[in-house]
Amino acid sequence: MRQRAWTWVLCPALAAGLALAGCGGGEKGTTPAPLVEVQVASAELGALPQWVRGQAVLYPVRQAIITPKISAPVSRFFVQRGDHVHAGEPLATLENHDLTAAAQQSQGQLEAAQANYLTATAGDIPAALKTAQLNVAAATKTLANTQAIYTNDQNLFRQGAIPRRTLDQAGVDLTNAQNAATLAQQHLEALQNGGHAQALKAAQGQLTAAQGQAAAAAAMVDYSRIVSPIDGVVTDRPVYPGELATPSSPLMTIMDLSQVVARVALPASQAALLKVGDAATITPTAAGAASFPARVTIVSPATDPGSTTVEVWVEAGNPKEALRPGTTVQVAILARTLAQALLVPNDAILTDAGGAASVMVAGSDGKAHQTAVEVGVTDATQTQILKGITPGTRVVTVGAYGLPDGSQIKIVPAAAADASTAP
Repeated sequence: MRQRAWTWVLCPALAAGLALAGCGGGEKGTTPAPLVEVQVASAELGALPQWVRGQAVLYPVRQAIITPKISAPVSRFFVQRGDHVHAGEPLATLENHDLTAAAQQSQGQLEAAQANYLTATAGDIPAALKTAQLNVAAATKTLANTQAIYTNDQNLFRQGAIPRRTLDQAGVDLTNAQNAATLAQQHLEALQNGGHAQALKAAQGQLTAAQGQAAAAAAMVDYSRIVSPIDGVVTDRPVYPGELATPSSPLMTIMDLSQVVARVALPASQAALLKVGDAATITPTAAGAASFPARVTIVSPATDPGSTTVEVWVEAGNPKEALRPGTTVQVAILARTLAQALLVPNDAILTDAGGAASVMVAGSDGKAHQTAVEVGVTDATQTQILKGITPGTRVVTVGAYGLPDGSQIKIVPAAAADASTAP
């Protein structure tokens, strides 16, 4: 803002004993009040966007800090820092000769267990069950024949056709046949009810254990082959070929730079105005840097107890990777737009030491009148006035600073004011 400088020149000739008079021929004993050239603007109703601003640090939307699951020397790297990779792409290989040998051994044990299982289910166990069934059938038939012989011998003995010892021998044969049939039936039932099922379970258990060992050995070999879990860029690779890679230290870092997130900590009162989906911009702090369109993706539901701020995440596309994670940026979020706000230029607002706001109103009497106002939302060029003036009120925008209340003013256009202050 500019304020015209005034210089007063007293007439060098003064009459002795007379009162001091002005050189311009004014009334004796008075000094004309100076006219201060000012610029004004009218308070107008209009739309005012309310922006919430803050400083933030950029992070990638996705990143993978890759650590191996096994400890082994690095055999070979397939990528360098700065390389773009895709999900599933090989990144490195660890020494795995011992792991490969163990996997081959486990595969052999699995094949043996599969053969034993097939033999048990298709050979020995069914054969034993079949044999037991045949034994029962044979014992039953033998018992029936022996029973018939014994009955016939009884009849012959009653008729005196055979001696007593022949009948006794037939009785012994019948008892033996009964015992054999009973034992055959019990053996069959044992196979059917327990033995056969347990044998199948044992064969299945051996096969399952062998499958688990083979899978574990194969997994160990897979752990020695490091692949990328995401699409992205290799941003760090602290280990060199031949060094020992361990699960306790990162092997490399992959960042997806196609999207970035600015995490900004805002006062709770400002964060309360925001919601997911609000439009925003991300601007690097470098001079002349372009802004990137963004949107709010997260408004934290909790307040940080240490800083009493709320973390808000603003996400932006980064197709050319111009935004680098880890850098500081300025974030502006459009919280809302006031449709009918009474607006004045920011240059019209005067603030005293106590924080009270006022404007210098250009009155119809040609004087500037300091008027207290209550301000609302402010953007880069305009301020909302909540109380103090009405639409159409002309307020001083240039020349108001240090201007006493009630000063005589002369309103000039911006071009004329600039010309009057030119050297």
